[in-house]
Amino acid sequence: MLAGAAAAVLLVGCDRLRPGASKASFKGIDITGADYAQTLDLSDVDGRPRSLADFKGKVTVVFFGYTQCPDVCPTTLAELAQVKKALGEDGKRVQGIFVTVDPERDTAEVLKAYVGSFGADFVALRGDAEQTQAAAKEFKVFYAKVPGKTDSSYTVDHTAGSYVFDTNGHIRLFTRYGTGADALVSDLKILLAESAG
Repeated sequence: MLAGAAAAVLLVGCDRLRPGASKASFKGIDITGADYAQTLDLSDVDGRPRSLADFKGKVTVVFFGYTQCPDVCPTTLAELAQVKKALGEDGKRVQGIFVTVDPERDTAEVLKAYVGSFGADFVALRGDAEQTQAAAKEFKVFYAKVPGKTDSSYTVDHTAGSYVFDTNGHIRLFTRYGTGADALVSDLKILLAESAG
């Protein structure tokens, strides 16, 4: 997918360590120390303002997508649900966050039902068009409408990958779509172990 390739290009050269961070052997792309994906200020489905700081203490996985996505989005969220289950009790220390790039159709009610089907503790965030654009820019996420047969039947091309934050709220990884649940389980185990150490 072009969006995934674009994201990979944007991420080249971002493998810098935070002071004091150790170099781990991740399956995903290590972007520790990146100067983007620092803020995420949007509202949840109940209208409450949320930020990355709300999820400190958990390993947080952020994915940008939309509810009418035919393949990438449901597959990614289903894999994350599978990962949380595979981690057992530690799965409770993993927070999935879904950010819509289609606020026009993804109302709070639609988002709540959508993410709820993958797990009761998944969080969905949305903003208006301007806020969505700002969040995507902060994360270097590409998205663009692709016209359909009617005004409301469009699709949205978007970056197909997830961003992983450690328990201190620092950006650590970009995981490409299609990497698989086993690779993410391995990476999250490393990050969870860091917080316990």
